Amino acid sequence: MTGGTQRLAAVVSGAATALYISAATQASAAADPRSAAIHPVSDQQAMAAWLSRVPVTRDFPDDFAPTLAGHGPAFVIEMTTSPGCVPCGDLWSKLSGLARRYGWQVRALGPEQAAVLSGRMGLPWVGYPVAWVRPRADQARTVPIAIGTDHTANLARNLYLSSKMLTGVRPAVAVRAMAKFTGIVAGPPPNRKPRP
Repeated sequence: MTGGTQRLAAVVSGAATALYISAATQASAAADPRSAAIHPVSDQQAMAAWLSRVPVTRDFPDDFAPTLAGHGPAFVIEMTTSPGCVPCGDLWSKLSGLARRYGWQVRALGPEQAAVLSGRMGLPWVGYPVAWVRPRADQARTVPIAIGTDHTANLARNLYLSSKMLTGVRPAVAVRAMAKFTGIVAGPPPNRKPRP
């Protein structure tokens, strides 16, 4: 790992830890901090209910669209997914729309690749989906942009900031500006009672 990548990993790991600690302090004292920051959903209704609580990014810098369009060919968005995962389908749809608009590529990661990335970044494995951005030509420089699904505007903001981090903006500055990870991940499928 290069010095810049190590600093980025340390900043992102610290930001992820801060997110969990912040969510934990908002939950009851007896609650597990990890479970306070993670919201498993198994259907569209539950996902929509959690998403309704997530603030939406309203302000974007002047160079937002040109930056995303200009950097699109240089970067790839990678995300984890699994069959029947409602938030995975939601995140895939939103990232694919952004990718079409700005010329980015989106691809699915296998569970082994995702576990390696999470471990390298010091992120806890929380399930599906998790998304990262990296330069197409460099698998070692990766920035997480989502843990769980999110609003399209927040994802776009995190794509913008990831491209800034990967092209020279100090990681600490960009991570502070990122939309917070929602933790809206796949839960167990709802129990279906067999029909008589």
